[in-house]
This record gives sequence, C-alpha cells and structure tokens, in this order.
Amino acid sequence: MKIAIVYHSVSGNTKKQADLVAEGARSIDGAEVKTMSIDSPDNAWIEDSAAVIFGSPCYEGSCSWQMKKYFDTPKVDFSGKLAGFFSSQNWPGGGGADFAEMTMIAAALVLGMLAYSGGVSTGYPPIHFGAVSHKAPTTDIDRERAVKLGKNIAAMAQKLFG
Repeated sequence: MKIAIVYHSVSGNTKKQADLVAEGARSIDGAEVKTMSIDSPDNAWIEDSAAVIFGSPCYEGSCSWQMKKYFDTPKVDFSGKLAGFFSSQNWPGGGGADFAEMTMIAAALVLGMLAYSGGVSTGYPPIHFGAVSHKAPTTDIDRERAVKLGKNIAAMAQKLFG
C-alpha cells in the first residue's frame, strides 16, 4: 500500500516534519512511503497511493500560497484517497497552524478526499486537525505528533484499503 507525503517547505522545517511523518507511516506493515516536495511531485506515485499526507508552513494563519496553488491546480485525481495534514509555524503560540491545516482540509474535501487525523481517540499525544510543530520539530511533543500522524494515517489506510 503506497502512501505519498507531499509538502511545501521554504526553511526546511516542514521537510523535517515530513520525514518524521514518513517514519511513523513506515512503522505500519505493508506501507510503502515516499516524501516529495510540491516542487517536484511524483504524480504516478500519488495516483497509486491510498493516502496522501500534506504539509505546509503556516503563513498569516493559512497554508502557503504555493500549497494552496497545488490544491487549486491538481495534476492527479485525489478523489477517494485518505488525506492527512501537518503544518509548522514560526510563532510558538496562537493557532495559525490549525488554520493552515483547515485550509488544506477544505481543499482536500473539495477534491473528494477523506480527511483523517486520528484525533484524540488514538492516545497520546493528541492530534486535532493534524500534526503541528513550532519551527522544526525539535521538541519531543512536536516529533511525537509528526510520527503519530504518519502512523495513524497508514493504519487507517490499511484498514480502509487493505
């Protein structure tokens, strides 16, 4: 079962988060995982994937304009795929990363995807809309959330799609 992790990263923080999400997804038996930047996506891999996990930095309480453009001009058919989300933010407080994830969730729903995170039902650490990180995921909680998101999405994709 293939899983694509598609992200936009300027500073490298969101890429580091993507690598941790991939680590979590790979912990599920049968998961084949590939990370890719929106600058050079492997569209064939994405088409063949049961799940796509999207990541973006937070800018002004939303995902980056580059990620929004990626959703607005899709080059693959995302319909029916499971979707997960993560975001890094420069500011340690607030809730901008949650709004960035909500922007991506809305776009994924419009494209016919099934949005999932595992929420608080899958134990610690709790994940609301997706994994969030203050800058690069260097704290234990930020790393644990990213790994857990990947694991949650891969486990649900396995359950839904075999």
